[in-house]
Amino acid sequence: MEALSSIVGAINGVVWGPLMLVLILGVGFFLQVGLKFMPILKLGTGFSLLFKGRENQGEGQISPFNALMTSLSATIGTGNIAGVATAVFLGGPGALFWMWMTALVGMATKYAEAVLAVKYRETDELGNFVGGPMYYIKNGLGSSWYWLAPAFALFGAIAAFGIGNGVQANGVAQVLDSNFGVNTSVTGVVLMVLTAAVILGGITRIGAVAGKLVPFMAVSYIIAGLLVLLINAGAIGDALSLVFTHAFTPSAAEGGFAGAAVWAAIRFGVARGVFSNEAGLGSAPIAHAAASTAGPVNQGLVAMLGTFIDTIIVCSITGLAIIASGAWTSGESGAALTSLAFETSLPGIGGALIAVALSIFAFTTILGWSFYGEKCVGFFFGAKALMPYRVLWIVAIYFGATADLGFVWLLADTLNAMMAIPNLIALALLSPVVFKLTKEFFASNGASEAGDTAK
Repeated sequence: MEALSSIVGAINGVVWGPLMLVLILGVGFFLQVGLKFMPILKLGTGFSLLFKGRENQGEGQISPFNALMTSLSATIGTGNIAGVATAVFLGGPGALFWMWMTALVGMATKYAEAVLAVKYRETDELGNFVGGPMYYIKNGLGSSWYWLAPAFALFGAIAAFGIGNGVQANGVAQVLDSNFGVNTSVTGVVLMVLTAAVILGGITRIGAVAGKLVPFMAVSYIIAGLLVLLINAGAIGDALSLVFTHAFTPSAAEGGFAGAAVWAAIRFGVARGVFSNEAGLGSAPIAHAAASTAGPVNQGLVAMLGTFIDTIIVCSITGLAIIASGAWTSGESGAALTSLAFETSLPGIGGALIAVALSIFAFTTILGWSFYGEKCVGFFFGAKALMPYRVLWIVAIYFGATADLGFVWLLADTLNAMMAIPNLIALALLSPVVFKLTKEFFASNGASEAGDTAK
C-alpha cells in the first residue's frame, strides 16, 4: 500500500501541478471573458429559470430542476465539509479566496459544459438521453480528437469509485464512528442498502430523491452555518482579512497550524474547489444531458447555479466558520476541523450536526456519481452494462467505508485531474459553439422582450 500511495502521490504532484491550475483557471477565465461575464451578470436569470424548471419543458427524462439537484447531489458532499477544512489546514485561510476564484470562473465552465451536453446529446437503445464530455467530443469535434472521448469515459468510470463512492462512504463511516461509535462495517452495510433502494431505479428515481433531499439538506446546513457565523460575528471581519491577506502572502505557523506558502494556498484552494463544485471535471453535464429542457442555453443557465450554490454559498459558510471560530489553528484537519468549529460555537450539538450533515451530503453524492459512472461505462458497452455496474457500485461502498482515508483522498484527487484534462481541452475547442448559441439565444430573447414591450 505504501508503494502504491507513493506512486499515486507522484502522479498527483504532476497532474495537480502548475499546468492543471493554468488549464482549470485559464479555460474558465477564457470562457467567462468570451461570454462577456454573462454567467455572473445573468445569475438572476438562472435562478428564475430554476424555479420555472420544476416541470418538464421538452424532451428528456427529468425536469431541469431535478437535473440541477442531481448534479448538486453529486457536488454537495464531503468536499463542502472535509474538503474546505483540508484546504484551510494545508493552504491557510488564503485557500478560501482561491476556492472563490475557481468558482467565479467555474460558473462559465459549468455553463459551457451543460450547453454542449444538451446540444450534442444522443439517445441510447432504451430511448433515454445520454450526454456529457464523451458525447460532445464525439459529436462536436473531428475524428482527430475522438480519442479524448474514450479517455474521458475511462477516467470517469474509474474516478467515480474514488470521488463519488470511496471518499463519500469513507467520510460517513469515519464521522459516525468518531461521533456516535458506529462501527465502520455497519455503516458500510447500511449505505449499501440505502443506495441500492435508489440507484436500481435509474435516473428518474435518483432525480426524484435528489429533488427532495438536496434542497432540504442544503438549506438546513446553510442555516446552521449562518448561526455559527452569527455567534462569531465579531470575528468575521478579521476572518475575511486573513482570507484576502494570505491569498497573496505566506501564512505563518500558528498554534497547531504549520504555516503555508502562497503556492499551497493556490494549489489546495483550486484543487479542493474543483473537488467540491466539479466545474471543469465534466461530471455535471452528464446529469444535465438528461434534462427535459427548452434548449441548451436554458439548461446552461440553470447548470451554472450549481457552482455558485456549492462554493460561493456552502463552502464559504464552512470556511468562514472554521476561520472565525479560531479552529483553523487547532491542528485538526478534514471533517474533524469543521466539526470542532461548529462544536466550539454550538456546544453539545455542533459536532453531531456536522456528522449528520456530512452523512446526508455524502449519501446523495454516492447517488449522483453512480449515474455519472454508469454513463461513462455505457459509452463503451451500451445499456446492457448499466445493471452490472450498479451492482458493482453498491458492493464497492462497503470497501470504501472501511478503507484508508488518506489513500482514498489521494486517489480521488488524482483521478479528478485525469478526468478534467480531456474535458477542458474539448471545452476550449468547442468554445465558438458555446459563444454562438449564447449570442443567438440572448439576441432572440432580447428581440422578443422588445416586441412584447412595444405591444
